[in-house]
Amino acid sequence: MGNTARVFTGNLAYLFGPLTAFAVVGVLVLLLRWAFSGRSTSLVARRPVAGHSEEYGLLVPVATPATFVEGELLRRRLEDAGLRATLVPTADGPQVMVFADSERVARAILRHGPQSR
Repeated sequence: MGNTARVFTGNLAYLFGPLTAFAVVGVLVLLLRWAFSGRSTSLVARRPVAGHSEEYGLLVPVATPATFVEGELLRRRLEDAGLRATLVPTADGPQVMVFADSERVARAILRHGPQSR
């Protein structure tokens, strides 16, 4: 008769396998519920929605060009004059916007050109 090692078979050893399986399935259920919940907490950025011109906070429209190319030319003219301007694709079409405190100067520049500042 040889020497045999004693194997631990405690009172709760038979529960280890099923409890581990239930724990893994529970974690998978929680992960899948989070992944397919449909809430807007996605890690992928959604395509921005164009709003109306009054929905842009501190920015006010100073020009409504017919195309984005014309709008970019107007925006660059304002930036060359030292004003911060942006071309925004609104629901009403492209608009050149500036901050409210620069509106009067921006309209004058667009009306008369950059020399009349």
